Formats: sequence, C-alpha cells, structure tokens
Amino acid sequence: MPEDSSIIANVDRVVFFKEENAWAVVRASNESTSFTAVGHLLGVRAGEELKLIGQWVNDPKFGRQFRVTSYLPVQPTSVEGIQKYLSSGLIDGVGNVMAERIIDAFGKETFDVIENSPERLQEVEGIGKKRQEQIASSWNEMKHVREIVVFLHSHHISVSHAAKIYQQYGQQAVAMVRSNPYQLANDIRGIGFATADKVAKSLGFETDSPHRISAGILHILREHASEGHIFCPFETLYEKTNELIGVEKSIFEPVIKNLSLQTRIIIEANRVYLQALHEAEYETAREAQRIVSDERLNQLLDAQEAIRWAEQEAKITLAPRQKEAVVAALSEKLLIITGGPGTGKTTVINSIIKVMKRGKKKVGLCAPTGRASKRLQEATQLEAKTIHRILEYNPQTNSFAKNYDEPLEFDVVIVDEYSMVDIELCRNLFSALNDDTQLILVGDIDQLPSVGPGDVLRDLMAAFPNKIIRLDQIFRQAETSLIVSNAHKINEGREPTSATNAQGDFFFIEKNDPLECLNTCVELVTRRIPKSFGLSATQDIQVLSPMHRGVLGAMNLNEILQKNINPRGDSMQKGGRLLRVNDKVMQLRNNYDRHVFNGDLGRINSINPEDKVMHVEFDRKLVVYPFSELDELSLAYACTIHKSQGSEFPAVVIPLHGQHYVMLQRRLLYTAVTRGKKLVCIVGSRSALQMAVKNSRAQPRFTSLRDRLVTGQFD
Repeated sequence: MPEDSSIIANVDRVVFFKEENAWAVVRASNESTSFTAVGHLLGVRAGEELKLIGQWVNDPKFGRQFRVTSYLPVQPTSVEGIQKYLSSGLIDGVGNVMAERIIDAFGKETFDVIENSPERLQEVEGIGKKRQEQIASSWNEMKHVREIVVFLHSHHISVSHAAKIYQQYGQQAVAMVRSNPYQLANDIRGIGFATADKVAKSLGFETDSPHRISAGILHILREHASEGHIFCPFETLYEKTNELIGVEKSIFEPVIKNLSLQTRIIIEANRVYLQALHEAEYETAREAQRIVSDERLNQLLDAQEAIRWAEQEAKITLAPRQKEAVVAALSEKLLIITGGPGTGKTTVINSIIKVMKRGKKKVGLCAPTGRASKRLQEATQLEAKTIHRILEYNPQTNSFAKNYDEPLEFDVVIVDEYSMVDIELCRNLFSALNDDTQLILVGDIDQLPSVGPGDVLRDLMAAFPNKIIRLDQIFRQAETSLIVSNAHKINEGREPTSATNAQGDFFFIEKNDPLECLNTCVELVTRRIPKSFGLSATQDIQVLSPMHRGVLGAMNLNEILQKNINPRGDSMQKGGRLLRVNDKVMQLRNNYDRHVFNGDLGRINSINPEDKVMHVEFDRKLVVYPFSELDELSLAYACTIHKSQGSEFPAVVIPLHGQHYVMLQRRLLYTAVTRGKKLVCIVGSRSALQMAVKNSRAQPRFTSLRDRLVTGQFD
C-alpha cells in the first residue's frame, strides 16, 4: 500500500457533506493545482486552509481524487487569506462586504480580535451587539470543532471516529476524552477497549489507573456476554482481566467493588453480571412465574371435540403426541412444544390456531428473526411478525411500545424458533403479556442456542418440565428424506448415511485436503448442483461454514464464490471488502428504520458513487444504504452456521474439516443439516464428520435463569 502524502490547500467549495458521519466531497486548490478531495472532514467549510493527509487515487467514475485519511486546519495569516476566509460564509453574520470592513478595521489582528476581544467588532459599521454575539458564537463553535479534530487526531483517533465523538459529546468532547478516554469504548460504536487504551496511553494514563482496570473488567464481561454467557464467575473474570491488562488482585478487588457500588455490575455470590443482563434475567424469571402462577384459563371447548374438528378441517389424523399438544394448549398458560425435523411442529401449530380461532380467541404469531417470521407466515397463511415488530420496537428510543403497562392485545401468543431468543428479548416479550394471555413456545431444543446471551429455552424447559410436549415421531412423508433421518441420527450420535443415487437429498463427499474441500464446495455451488437439480447458485444454494475465518471459513468462501459467480460489474471497496452489483448479501443486524432484519438475504441492485449510496433488493423491495452504513451488510454466498439459525434453504453445502476442530460438535452439525429443505451436501474429512457427531459436549453457558425459576430468588 502506498504511503500517505500531505498537501496544503484551500477549500474552495463543499460539494457534498453528510451530517451523520462527516463524509465530504470538496473542491480544493493551492498555487499549483485544483483538485477534488474526499473523506471524513468534520466541520470543514469553504474558505478554510487545510493540511490534507492521504493518497491520490483514480476513481473509475470521477477520475483523480485525493482521498483524505486525516487533516489539520491551517489558519491563514495574510490579510488576503483572512479576508477570503471570512468572506466564504464560514462565520455566521459575515458576508463579502462585512468581511472587507472587518479587515479594513483590524487587518492581521482580525482573528485575535474575534477570539479575545469580540466586543471590539462593534467598532465596525453595521455590527451591533446582536451581530457581534452571532459572529463570536459561530467562531467559538468552529474553534471547538477544530480543537476536537486536532486533539483526537494527535491521539490516534481517526476523523471518522472524531465525527461520532463530536456528535456524542459536542463541545465537551475534548474534556471528556481527557478525563476518561475509556468511556469511548462504552459510548462510541466502532471504538473498543484496545483503541481507548491506546488513546489513554497517549494521554499519559498509568497502567494501574482505576479507569483502565474498570474498562478492562467491563470489556471482559461484554466479551463473555458475546459468547452467550449471562454472568462470569469471579475467578474467571479476574484471570481474564489480568491476562488482558496485567493487574494484581489487591488492585482488582477494590475496583470491582466500586463498579458494584455504582451498579454498573452486580455481584451475587461468585457470579459477576453486567447490570443490564442481571436485570434482564431477574425480570424474565419474575415474569415467567407471573405467567405460570395464574392458571385462570377460560376453556370454551371440549378438548376431544376440538381435536376431532381440527382433524376434519385439515383432513388429517393427528398423532398421539400432537393431540396431547392440542389438549395442553387448551389448558396451560405456558406451553413448550419441541421436536426435530419431520415431527409435525407446523401441523401442531396450525391445529392449535384452528382450535383457538373456533373458541373466538385472538392469536398473535411471531418469531425472533425476519426469515423465521416469514416461514411461520407461509406455514400458517396468517400474519406473523418478528418479536420486535409485534412489541412495536422504537429504534430512536431503543424501547418497546408494548410492555407491562401497555400489554399485547392477544388471548394467545405463539412464538416459533424459540431456541433463538436471548435473555433480553425474552424479558421484553414476557413483560408485554397480560395476566390472561396464553404463551406457546415452539422450538427445537437440539439446535444451537441464541446468538445473544442466555440459553432461555433450555432453562425454561428445565424449570417447567410439566409444561413440555416433545414431538418425537417422524411422519411418513418425512421418512423417505435422508435429510430428516440423518438429522435424527446425528442427534442420537450416529453417523449420517450418504445417498447412493443421484436422486438422493443427502450426500457426504470425502475430501481430506482443505484446498480440495474448498474447490469441491465451489464446484458444487457453481456447476454441479445447478446442473443436476436445477437450482440457482445465488437464490437457492447456501454454503454454511462452522467458522468465519480460515481457508474453509465463511469469509474466504465468500471471496472465492464471488469471483466465480459474480466476477464483473460495478463495484466498490469498503473496509477491505469488495462489493459488486448483483452480489448476494446478508443484513447483519435488525434495522427497523429500513425494515430489514438480521439474517435477511438480498441482492445488490446498484452502486452510486456520486451520491455515496447502494441499493439492495430484499424480496422485490429496494433498500437504500449510505456507504457509511455498509457495515450492516456482508457477502452471503457463504455464512456461518450460527448466522443461519431460523432460516431454511433449498440446498446447503457444508464444509467440514479438521481445520474447524474447535467448532466440531453435534448441535452445530445438526443445526446446519436441518437448514436444508431439498438437498444437503457435506464436504470434508470423515474424521471431522465423526468428531462432530460424537462430540455432544456443547460449551455450557453461564446462566442463573433456571436457578431463579426453581428457587424463586427474584423477589
């Protein structure tokens, strides 16, 4: 990569500026040239002189540009430069005529007068007290922005992060960063502990500073939560904090005690919680007990008559366990229905809905993700929403309109794919149920737990074993599917069976060399499956990898599949990634402003470098993404198995190799296999397959929900 160069130039015109992230396009010039500069230019206006640091690049559409990585304001010193600066409109209340009058009055001392003796501006014709205050105020605001940019840049913070910091703290930004730079890791998205620690060292903070130790503890707790845990054992927290920053226990203990006194963390016995997770778990337990303790159900229908009616309506015969589920739905305030593929969960849901509607009950349907709610809607032919949507989430306030004070107006709420629900979402859902609402949770307990903290479905099942209906019979129409039978074999610790003819739906292709495995996966997606099964490489086939990194990780697979499937077209580089028109992409987090949700798959429709936006098509709906927010998207020819939860695909290809050693376990493989509807192809070594099948030791999650529910420790 070429080294950065610097150039001093005047800003002639601001062509484009985006307030949210300070991305700007400006025309600039010096004595030798006129050029376009682009980058994060916080507070820059026409008339300013800047030292720009960055690289010359050739944009395919706009030609040669100077791409700015950082900049420093240079205040003009000549009378001519000062007049140009003032007359540019940079200072509110000063135009061309007024700039000339001010220069005539004060010459080279103009900036000193505005800075230190602004009342003297009233000596200039046309400037009274009101305009003088306007000029001084505008000057001070601009001065603060300059100071912030220069200060943050000198302490290793990029201009793009400086824009976010200024938005968060305003004119107090410098003071805040000086007093506690570690607060940046709490408040500014994209700044983690490592960056904040670098800034702190630059500012002279000691390695044993309480601010540093506090930040290290909170960082470890957040990392622990990102791995699915609700609390961290005290000794584990100390060991990991010591490993991160090096801290004696005699110093660590008073700092963690102080964090507890501030209620930023909660300590119970040997368990250390982030305050928000402790509150979520505590309230979930309390609300769950409220739901199950009030058993008042107005049973309007005879159970056996209701079952006969549901069977006649759907022209089916329910199996004994399915009938048991329908009967339980007529009597239980809380009901948990679990079962693997082919065991008739959808049939049970539809039968329960029919019976409830016959009893004049209002039913609400929801699921954790957009894709899961769409599948539920297709299966029931009724409206189904995400849990966030049914609770009326407001992204501006990060809160839900539906809550304990404004509960959901349903008699029955059915939630599908409940294994994906984490502790915080569970708390919000439970809190929004009134005392008379039934709650029916449907999920596959053998799948992976939620990406977020907690193991909610497993904890609820352990605490309320008498509320569970297990569907374990595989139905005739599913018995012929190797996908279904192999999923159950894997779940039982037995090796799956590969199809022996081309018409099969489950194949294991043995490839022991990682590169051979990679090439076979690419060939399957791009040539063999489309040719043999008539499926689209982009719309129907999904590669599911156990890991994100490595030769067989989702990241590398995406790059290679992109080159093979979509090698040409308009493109752009963003954060080291190449994104191209017609690429398959995935939304990485819920965005309620755009109505796209975590796990939604789309296709890049167009890239507009001039307006700095990308259009992505989701289910025939175009969504606009500013370039600054493309971190919400990733290439999606391949994704991790965790990211596929709640989704189904016509065909899945699963690379499985010794490289994935740390991830090879039964629940992961079972989850991957059950994502495929028509075809599953596992490519890799037999030893890796056997290791995954035999390894049932899923990493336990540190959670207290079950204990709270059993002991009632939430009063």
